Amino acid sequence: MPARLEARIPDESRGQRLDQALAALFPDHSRSRLKAWIEAGRVLVDGRAPRPRDLVAGGELVQVEPTEEARVEVAPQPIDLRFVHRDDAVFVIDKPVGLVVHPGAGNPDSTLQNALLHADPGLAKLPRAGIVHRLDKDTSGLLVVARTPRAHAALTRALEAREVSREYEAVCIGVMTGGGTVDAPIDRHPVDRLRQAVRGDGREAITHYRVAERFRVHTHVRVKLETGRTHQIRVHLTHIGYPLVGDALYGKRLVLPKAATPRLAEALRGFRRQALHAARLAFEHPDTGETLEFEAPLPPDFAELLDALREDARLAAARERDVR
Repeated sequence: MPARLEARIPDESRGQRLDQALAALFPDHSRSRLKAWIEAGRVLVDGRAPRPRDLVAGGELVQVEPTEEARVEVAPQPIDLRFVHRDDAVFVIDKPVGLVVHPGAGNPDSTLQNALLHADPGLAKLPRAGIVHRLDKDTSGLLVVARTPRAHAALTRALEAREVSREYEAVCIGVMTGGGTVDAPIDRHPVDRLRQAVRGDGREAITHYRVAERFRVHTHVRVKLETGRTHQIRVHLTHIGYPLVGDALYGKRLVLPKAATPRLAEALRGFRRQALHAARLAFEHPDTGETLEFEAPLPPDFAELLDALREDARLAAARERDVR
């Protein structure tokens, strides 16, 4: 059983929610975990059981009886990973297409979590082996993984505070006139439980996007997340009328430009996943405070798709000039 925690809330926390004040007071534990302990009656403030939303005055004595988080047994498996960065506090992984992040229905093993436990058995002590955010199975790119309780709590707080920068490359169907922001709440679809949907009663979700390249009937966009809801980019771009190429869950049928080159037709027909890649990641190191920035190259299928789109656009423009 973890040791009991005891401390006084500092005066500078006056007016904060209790769960927020405790997250600053006990930085080795995430705010969500502290909130769960409050709700379970394992936190006393001046001898009384509080609520997470109660405001603090400063000076109160806080006593916490921690519990070990119940974890599903996940076995280590020797799966190759591309480590972009590693130190005592964090890993940064370039996740390949097709690798599920953690076990779930239909994916009991052979996940990133299994691979991480093989790379570092000590991660078994952390929730989900230190994974603090996720990518969909068929989305490639960068993920940060915590290796210590302190790093896990710090990265979780940074994500909640929107202090982790995540930028994606995407190819969508339709020609965008310019960039913009989608500010539309997201929650689970009311009928199809596999999907998310824009809903008035959903959780806040904000996505920024800008045009990188325009093609004949497609657009290459760069997308930056302000929040991190499930399927957020896929849902938001579909919501504004630009679904991702290859997205079977939210997208539409294959769209080819008129007289498409054979290379482009083959690339689009063969692209059986959403055209989405987590290309850039930046965050403050949980121990040193240094800002770390990383970039992952496009996977081969994504790079080939862009090259085929560029070639098709060039040849179409040349044909048009010849006609003139």
